[in-house]
Amino acid sequence: MLGLTSLGIIHTAIALVAVVTALIILAREHRIRYATNAGKLYVHATVLTSLTSLGIFQHGGFGKPHALALITLATLAIARAAIQTTWFGRRSAYVEMVAYSATVLFHFIPALTETGTRLPVGAPFFANAEDPLLKMLTGALVLVFLVGATLQVVWLGRRETSMQVPAA
Repeated sequence: MLGLTSLGIIHTAIALVAVVTALIILAREHRIRYATNAGKLYVHATVLTSLTSLGIFQHGGFGKPHALALITLATLAIARAAIQTTWFGRRSAYVEMVAYSATVLFHFIPALTETGTRLPVGAPFFANAEDPLLKMLTGALVLVFLVGATLQVVWLGRRETSMQVPAA
């Protein structure tokens, strides 16, 4: 199917669960938090997506997608550490929020590349992963992430400010 191996099909199915879950969470709650059941589903699906990608070698040996999988796993670890560990006297919901949002970006980069170089069948949108249009669209995804992360930080700051009890 579209040149996917059995592991590739499993990897894609798990990635779709992660991406759909992330989009629902972000639309509903504006941030991904491991403290929620949906957040746990997203994180676990993302871990499985990253791990399964490490076994896919359709384009030769270790490459950019494998490096991105390792970066994703490290970013997930940073997000968990940010909320579980006290840094500078407090836990950082900001770091957790932006780190989890970055992992959503990390899902979309290979999704765009793999989909665009495979579909439509027989005449894919992009000739290869180095296609200039693909690189431009990837840059646009990064820009969307930066704007979204900025909006999240502002939203959380306002939320925290409105939740503070005034001093008596």
